Amino acid sequence: MLQVAYIRENKDFVIKALGKRKFADAEQVINQVLAIDESRRSAQQELDSLLAEANHLSKQIGGLMKQGDVAAAESIKAQTAEIKLKSKSLGDVQSSAEEELKALLYTIPNIPNNNVPEGASEDHNEVVYEHGSTPSLPSGALPHWELIKKYDIIDFEVGVKITGAGFPVYKGKGARLQRALVNFFLEEASKAGYMEVQPPIVINEASGYGTGQLPDKDGQMYHISEENFFLIPTAEVPITNMYRDVILKEQDLPVKNVGFTPCFRREAGSWGAHVRGLNRLHQFDKVEVVQIRRPEESYQALEEMCKYVQGLLEKLGLQYRVLNLCAGDLGFTSAQTFDMEVFSAAQGKWLEVSSVSNFETYQANRLKLRYQAADKKKQLLHTLNGSALALPRIVASLLENNQTEDGIVIPEILVPYTGFDRIN
Repeated sequence: MLQVAYIRENKDFVIKALGKRKFADAEQVINQVLAIDESRRSAQQELDSLLAEANHLSKQIGGLMKQGDVAAAESIKAQTAEIKLKSKSLGDVQSSAEEELKALLYTIPNIPNNNVPEGASEDHNEVVYEHGSTPSLPSGALPHWELIKKYDIIDFEVGVKITGAGFPVYKGKGARLQRALVNFFLEEASKAGYMEVQPPIVINEASGYGTGQLPDKDGQMYHISEENFFLIPTAEVPITNMYRDVILKEQDLPVKNVGFTPCFRREAGSWGAHVRGLNRLHQFDKVEVVQIRRPEESYQALEEMCKYVQGLLEKLGLQYRVLNLCAGDLGFTSAQTFDMEVFSAAQGKWLEVSSVSNFETYQANRLKLRYQAADKKKQLLHTLNGSALALPRIVASLLENNQTEDGIVIPEILVPYTGFDRIN
């Protein structure tokens, strides 16, 4: 979340920046934040003054008792009792203001970086790079939802029977292709200096608030009501929360982690060709890379992470493009995001397969994630993450773009992982 001190010192800039990302009533909300903060600070100042006065009076009581002036001592005791009652009331006011302030700050999105383009929706995202050319497909080429039936590698109907729509069953070479991609992505990440972790796929409420999924995406996550747990929407959440309430040392930086998990999202249920087959699921597999960096290094790290994801797509032989998301299309917690999209030749459309984001201090402030600099001061860090990669649309593109009259050709780099070079 945004820091109150920053809002207080940069009010006009914050309002303008939130307006850039089309945050409704930005000025009203920021004024409300500052009003609550002023109430909190005023109560704190008065409380500090009262406590100092009570401490001063308490020191006098002992002296008066030694002098035998019991009446004066009792009078001061009565004053301190009154001060304690008033102090408790002020403490309640302060605590209430702090809770109200925190709840309001949780509803305010991150400020977009200056390099984020203007715009209200995905229609205003900027294409900053394109790579590769559209493959020439054989006559009668099929979209992946027909190919998986033809080669019997993914079964949506059985998934519906077991669970419901959006929970496919991978089988045979389809399952092996999934496993091959996960192993390939994890090994590539290890070579790039990421430490592999295997986090829980269920999180508590504090973790959801820590990385900003709560309260923003409360209705989009699967909730286990009895324990008040949530199924993770991405490995970003448990991996980044490993560092909640942690003060890192400079020698611990940068932190680079990678994790493979299933991911669960409730919002997948709309109808239409854009969500057919693997295009959108309730459960899917993804390899996620996470970095924690010093503020002055984070945008260089963002560029490096984008290049890394692009390298994976090139090794798989996929045509792709890179989008700089406009302010209106940014995720709630992001300061800047680059999306990688691959071209699905049989569908004739671009499919998002990765988002790489810099959250600056937004998550770190919620997480109380800091480091101790050389000057001994504790500073908030910057957090970043990226999909490297999400599997469903990668699989869809590989099946569609590599189809031939004799089957689906597996990219050469995956053959050592699959154990076969063709699905037929």
